[in-house]
Amino acid sequence: MAEGAQLWAWRHPRVLGAAGRCLGRTDLPVDRRRAKRLAHRIRAAARRHGLPHEAVVSPLARCRDVGRWLRRWGWRVEVDARLVELDFGTWDGRLWSEIAWEEVERWQDELWTYAPGGGEPLQALAARVHAWAGAQRGVRLLVGHAGWLNTLRSVPPGCSAFAARDWPAPPRHGECVVWRG
Repeated sequence: MAEGAQLWAWRHPRVLGAAGRCLGRTDLPVDRRRAKRLAHRIRAAARRHGLPHEAVVSPLARCRDVGRWLRRWGWRVEVDARLVELDFGTWDGRLWSEIAWEEVERWQDELWTYAPGGGEPLQALAARVHAWAGAQRGVRLLVGHAGWLNTLRSVPPGCSAFAARDWPAPPRHGECVVWRG
């Protein structure tokens, strides 16, 4: 991230039907009241801290729906595919109990380079996250996903390996985390 840049990043609201599932790019719906509630919190934070009335959101409905509320209130909202969650390939949307435990263990053992379900390894997600964050200037507000946010806050730019034991707990749904460059 560019020096002096700030990212105010909110995790999307809890989605419907996600319990027990491997959830990456599966586009499950979010309750419209939860989307509106998060949009209100973002708007209040912007007023309280003098933040710009513009946001970048992931193209998945759980983020995009928050952006729709902000747009209704006069905000400029950009949808950016680079904010999308990790691609879990054939695992995505499946119940964790349906995924072979040996595969999950291999992913844990080789977190940096293993592509879960043939999807995207953490190494690729980190490259995408840091390329996007590194190009930002000034104050940016975004609505994104736990894996994306954890990568930004925990995997240093230029990292060449990352162990599963170092992966943090995800931010809570609707939680805001601020990064300063």
